[in-house]
Amino acid sequence: MTEKNKTTIYDVAKMAGVSKQTVSRVLNNRQDVSSETRTRVKKIMDELSYHPSAIAQSLSRQKSYLFGVVTAGLRFIGPSRTLSGITSKAEELGYGLLLKELASFSSNNVKPLLQWFKSHQVDGIIWAAPEIEDNRYWLKDLMPDLDIPVLFLTMEENNQVTIVTTDNLGGARVATEHLIRQGRKHIGHIAGPLEWWEARQRKLGWETALKEAGMQVSEQMWTLGNWSPKSGRSAFLELLAKYPEMDAVFVGNDQMALSVLLSSQEIGKRIPQDLSVVGFDGIPDSEFYCPPLTTLYQNQDELGRVAVAELASQIEHKINDNIIVEPKYITIQPELIIRQSS
Repeated sequence: MTEKNKTTIYDVAKMAGVSKQTVSRVLNNRQDVSSETRTRVKKIMDELSYHPSAIAQSLSRQKSYLFGVVTAGLRFIGPSRTLSGITSKAEELGYGLLLKELASFSSNNVKPLLQWFKSHQVDGIIWAAPEIEDNRYWLKDLMPDLDIPVLFLTMEENNQVTIVTTDNLGGARVATEHLIRQGRKHIGHIAGPLEWWEARQRKLGWETALKEAGMQVSEQMWTLGNWSPKSGRSAFLELLAKYPEMDAVFVGNDQMALSVLLSSQEIGKRIPQDLSVVGFDGIPDSEFYCPPLTTLYQNQDELGRVAVAELASQIEHKINDNIIVEPKYITIQPELIIRQSS
């Protein structure tokens, strides 16, 4: 059929013996249509190969069915797993995605980015890049003038916006409490880079668990890495030198924990007899470390799915009920997976 003679909603209505409004209700999944009529209209749409215009539907529904997604570091496991969850849930709910990857984790020149999303009429934005240093400073200046919902992942609670995050502090406490229950008396920590909010939260969780157990915390008991296995090796050797009595270590992520396992074997420390090791992230490879790594599994796929569901809900409330949903702080609990390293 040529573009000029393309099937319209009027053709469907005429052949089905119903009004155009009834066809529209079927397209919008309205409940005020009988099952018999709905079945007949859908059958006619199939016979005529009728495909409603996405642009027309977005105008009638006051929605574009598009989300903007801002991410960073897609070459890393965590951001890619989160994006997978965002994509699958958006597909399930009928939303398309417009994706922008920041040049670096700490990028904070976001005004042109926000304007680009607004010009493409997205219904809302998911900010999936993590909070690092001052890369959220723009919130207080730009958010008040942004008339679309923006939902953030992995950042400190902020009463201006809705946030969905893993409970990093709570997870670190669980990891440290596990080591305490194993009878370990000298539990060190290798932190990720402390300009990352997640790294600070995990370090704080370690400190909190030790203090609640009546143990002292000092500077000699922890050191810094940068998330990479190479940095984990140097941080571990530095920590051992200043805290030689250490009999357990909570490591800020699984990749740094990998180098702790390897380095321990090289210097003759037995795991877990001489040193218990717990990581954080639950990356798939951790099960196959030598020995298999005890870790806090953070479900980043679920993180992305929850973010999409929450943002879609806020948009529906804004359009149908004409209300703005109050900001929420939603935390997803990580799961302790106990393996041979502890």
